[in-house]
Amino acid sequence: MTLTIPFDNTYAALPDGFYSKLPPQPVKAPELVAFNEDLARVLGVSPGEAEEMAGVFGGNHVPEGAEPLAQLYSGHQFGTYNPQLGDGRAILLGETVGTDGKRRDIQLKGSGRTPYSRNGDGRAWLGPVLREYVVSEAMHALGIPTTRALAAVETGETVWREGGMPGAVLTRVASSHLRVGTFQIFAARGDKHSLRQLTDYAIARHYPGADGPMGLLRAVRDAQSELIAAWMAVGFIHGVMNTDNFSISGETIDYGPCAFMDVYHPHTVFSSIDRGRRYAYANQPTIAVWNLAQLATALIQQLEDPEAGVEEATEIVHAMPQLTEAAWLTRFRAKLGISSAQEGDLELVTSLLGLMAENQSDFTNTFRALADGTVRDQFTDPAAFDGWAEGWQARLESELDPPAVMRAANPAFIPRNHRIEEMIAAAVAGDYALFHRLNAVLAAPYEDQPEHMELQRPPLPEEVVQATFCGT
Repeated sequence: MTLTIPFDNTYAALPDGFYSKLPPQPVKAPELVAFNEDLARVLGVSPGEAEEMAGVFGGNHVPEGAEPLAQLYSGHQFGTYNPQLGDGRAILLGETVGTDGKRRDIQLKGSGRTPYSRNGDGRAWLGPVLREYVVSEAMHALGIPTTRALAAVETGETVWREGGMPGAVLTRVASSHLRVGTFQIFAARGDKHSLRQLTDYAIARHYPGADGPMGLLRAVRDAQSELIAAWMAVGFIHGVMNTDNFSISGETIDYGPCAFMDVYHPHTVFSSIDRGRRYAYANQPTIAVWNLAQLATALIQQLEDPEAGVEEATEIVHAMPQLTEAAWLTRFRAKLGISSAQEGDLELVTSLLGLMAENQSDFTNTFRALADGTVRDQFTDPAAFDGWAEGWQARLESELDPPAVMRAANPAFIPRNHRIEEMIAAAVAGDYALFHRLNAVLAAPYEDQPEHMELQRPPLPEEVVQATFCGT
């Protein structure tokens, strides 16, 4: 069998100012760690022999039809604008139109230096590659829009971070890699022609019904409102919501210092670089609005009369908090077994979350246990839960099948931080058993899977992950 990728590239047809064309840098001894056959079928990719796939997905061989390039963008990083970023360790091989009719990018991450590497080595080490593989595929199984992982390859080379680490390359698949920062760089340069080209391209690719720049802004707002609500509903913390990590397609992108909460607290932060808690769990809806405002600022620059667009753009951006809250409340109603809307539902949800924070309740296990009668065990003061539960039970009397609704909204399994760290440590030592097991279990997160119950267990005190790292 020969690896075949049916490329159909459009981004490479844009002018040279949008990217730098260059191939990935070869590696010493590529070895295939994982290949996502289910995703490959959707993409229309025909797999080859392991050695051939390792060569392609490791960056040693450019497959037929690929037009490799590094994309240009800028962005706000922790609120400070960086005028030029770009793919410093990634190469977009090209695009495919899958068997489902959807267009997607295929990108190598960790594939070597580019003109945008900013003195970096352009490489990735094994830990972040495996984390992104497992977590992005888990997010897909949870039903949350996300980039996905097609392959992971060990490079046979050492990457130097705090010390020597085994190198790896991730093959990432996305609806596109267009970010808020892709628009920001042309707006900041005053390049209205490129900004218009990019806007037209983005509308045609993602939101063909959108009417011009403001229509695009409105569509991105709606997609991101739903995405942020989905993150909140599973206790996910992105960790680095910079505008260069904010996809206009409404997908979760760039799994760096990301994490899922164990004990619930709204101010939870894991990222080692988020010292000011800018991207804490509860701040994510607010940051999404801030990021959307940066997109609005960029988009209006291309208008013939930018000042005239400010009022409409402001109205679009200011509507986002209400949209996100509505999407959030719909998801959290379902987590309580509620399908209809009634006055008082917001208070019912927020009061439970307040009790969970006070009682150090595990976020995932508490909501999952609501349907099976064991939820009191998740509270240090069960009597406090009992008082809340009276109102909850009364609210459920008008609902048709609350247990089924809850089980469909509350996963039994998430990629817990301590298991991810355990998986990485084992893989560095050459043992991929837990990596493959996590992928298998997390592919069905809403099923009980009693034979894997230990993967539901919160961390012991000595297993708690205090900080996560981006891996660059």
